[in-house]
Amino acid sequence: MNSTTEKLAPSFRDPSGFLFQRNDQIFRQVNSCYKDDYDLLMSCGLYEKLVQKQMLLPHQESDVPACVPDLAYKIILPQKVNFISYPYEWSFSQLKDAALQTLRIQKTALQSGMILKDASAYNIQFHHGSPILIDTLSFTRYIEGQPWVAYRQFCQHFLAPLALMSLADIRLNKLLQIYIDGIPLDLASKLLPRSSWTKGGILTHIHMHAYAQKRYSAPTGASAKKNIRMRKEAMMGLIESLARIVKKLTWKASDTDWVNYYQETNYSKEAFEQKKQIVYRLIQDLAPQSILDLGANTGEFSRLGKDIEDCQIISTDIDPGAVELNYLESKKAKIKNILPLLIDLANPSPAIGWSNTERQSFFRRAPVDLLLALALIHHLAISNNVPLRDIAHTFASLGKNLIIEFVPKEDSQVKKLLASRQDIFKDYSIEGFVQAFTHDFTLQKQIPIPGTCRTIYWFSKE
Repeated sequence: MNSTTEKLAPSFRDPSGFLFQRNDQIFRQVNSCYKDDYDLLMSCGLYEKLVQKQMLLPHQESDVPACVPDLAYKIILPQKVNFISYPYEWSFSQLKDAALQTLRIQKTALQSGMILKDASAYNIQFHHGSPILIDTLSFTRYIEGQPWVAYRQFCQHFLAPLALMSLADIRLNKLLQIYIDGIPLDLASKLLPRSSWTKGGILTHIHMHAYAQKRYSAPTGASAKKNIRMRKEAMMGLIESLARIVKKLTWKASDTDWVNYYQETNYSKEAFEQKKQIVYRLIQDLAPQSILDLGANTGEFSRLGKDIEDCQIISTDIDPGAVELNYLESKKAKIKNILPLLIDLANPSPAIGWSNTERQSFFRRAPVDLLLALALIHHLAISNNVPLRDIAHTFASLGKNLIIEFVPKEDSQVKKLLASRQDIFKDYSIEGFVQAFTHDFTLQKQIPIPGTCRTIYWFSKE
């Protein structure tokens, strides 16, 4: 097999090193300019401590040829992360847990004579159900008196969006998709309610921080900024202060559109259990290594695959409350292979950043062994006016197998959707549905759900 090497597009900002792909493996090149910091990380005990506490992604040093030999010091092979997600796809508690983990890492590093030079939310991934730092090159030697260089980045990537989600509107997390370097603090200050000015931590770390940024950006403030010094005890106090503020920020998933879906569904209890059994048997028979559950709500059906060995389950929904409850339930039950994500299927995360390559689109990251689309087709076809043929074609690009529930016009949920609009959906029927999907798939099985007018279909691309 020919060996192909490709430097990964998102990995260009840090001169300390970069990621590259050789065949199917992702390596990280550590550049010579980072030699002293890397050696300190590995020799001072910090690496072992963080890995042992599952705070840092472990790696192995490798003898594969460097991608850019003239710059290289070492090549390391990080442990594989099954799915890369982004902060604007996380629920409130996911972002909060990622923030607290970042602060714990910073505190641990400081105790070992190092600090985080980067506090980017993109350096955190959910791995085996928990947030973990994936960038080995984020550490540098601590120098007494120097302030935390990543303080502003932490506030922009974590504190500002959490404050906006908690105190203003949960939907403001999507600002992270617009501002790839974190939400500007002056913007956050303007969007936060007046009551936030009475909260000491928010006042200090967002409102006054935004004022200080503006002041120091002026020519007369530049020299003053350079003279800022912070003792180690003060930096530890800063970390603990930020942690207290983040812990106090809360949001209850109670007022969103679909958070009570399973309590308000038109299924009888018996019919719902029959549906679960049908889907469970199909999932177990297919034994996929990866599942993408579209419109998963609180993850009731995603969890049907939780016991399949080595199976990664991506559980998505448009409703922030449903995703929040899905994450909290998975966390409580210590389910390590389910990743809840906030995704609008009609407007999924696009490719963004420099040259549209820093952050991949959701669809590019998403192809899986098995796609679940339960109680979803009517929302896409009727609420969003997406033709059945287009839905089928998109689903075919996302999964080898498809378990999908067709909800006909006789169903009360579809009647609700059509009650306030003209029925222009002539092809929305069982016959039209099957015809549209058999262009891209082969129909393997169809199973009516007892006590309903709905049917579960299993399609494959084989």
